Amino acid sequence: MKAVRHLRFSTARQVFDAYAPVREDIAAEPGDAPPLVFLDSLMKGPTPEDAISFCSYLLPKREAVWWACESIRSIAPPVSESDKHLLDLSEQWVRVPEEEKRVAAKAAGMAAVVKNAPAWVALAAAWSGGSMVDDPERPVPPPDFLTAKAVRAAILTALAQSAPKDRSQKLEATVQRALKLVNGGAS
Repeated sequence: MKAVRHLRFSTARQVFDAYAPVREDIAAEPGDAPPLVFLDSLMKGPTPEDAISFCSYLLPKREAVWWACESIRSIAPPVSESDKHLLDLSEQWVRVPEEEKRVAAKAAGMAAVVKNAPAWVALAAAWSGGSMVDDPERPVPPPDFLTAKAVRAAILTALAQSAPKDRSQKLEATVQRALKLVNGGAS
């Protein structure tokens, strides 16, 4: 996965303005700080999980899904074949973002009985574009923020599976993985 070469936003407020639902996910006021300065303040704040939420909106959709896949594999590696399959489908879409791969991720994510981290990341890929319904006569495009919401759910769900003593370190590593994508390195 190629890194993001530059951020799409020059201030944290621009991220909040672009995606109104981010205000439901992060209580801190963004101000006009650069996004990475705001991200650092979230990590040092009372709810460092807000940094996961912010990264979910900050990264472009493909990079966010890739970040979620890599994070899930690191935080709570899938043990079931169905969970591995969900992650594989999501990664296939990231590598080759074609409609056929997006639809396969959508079908698998929607069919998942338990909406765990791998299911959420499949839905993140699914909601990156195309239609949310299978009616070609009346397509329903997903809201622009839905991929970020699903990425956030995937990573926070994986973190919730961590032992409390490991959670802080895993959260820090997850944010660092996002920063690598932002700063030009692969995660």
